[in-house]
Amino acid sequence: MSSSVSPLPFVQLFTDGACRGNPGPGGWGCILRHPATSTEREFSGGHPETTNNQMELQAVIEGLNRLTRRSRVEVITDSKYVAQGSSEWLPGWKKNGWKRRDGNRLVPVKNVEYWQQLDQLLQKHQVHFTVVRGHMGHPENERCDELAVAAAELARNS
Repeated sequence: MSSSVSPLPFVQLFTDGACRGNPGPGGWGCILRHPATSTEREFSGGHPETTNNQMELQAVIEGLNRLTRRSRVEVITDSKYVAQGSSEWLPGWKKNGWKRRDGNRLVPVKNVEYWQQLDQLLQKHQVHFTVVRGHMGHPENERCDELAVAAAELARNS
């Protein structure tokens, strides 16, 4: 079967995270788009004390969590950390008991709780990552940034 023909529904998930200080109050934003029906929904949220990488991960987790059935998903993100971690580093981390190489030794993976949640979701769906340059005029990335920054501001003021 060709990869372009699949019985699974296709969804685009645009994501971004933001942090006011790192660590500090942070937010995430995502847009779920179902091209076949031209439907789109936006989601966002924040935490009073977090990091930018955690919010980048949370945006993908939140988007994938909202899918009600197994899907083919294109995640469009400006986070190389999330894309590369999901596509390249995750199998090795799992094989090594959620540890990563640091020189000649193994050390715990940073943000392991987020990565473990994301790993479970990646196993449920067929996910492909596309990395875009942040703050370069990509309309959905800019919108996700607006959602994330607004959520971070709410988290800061709560």
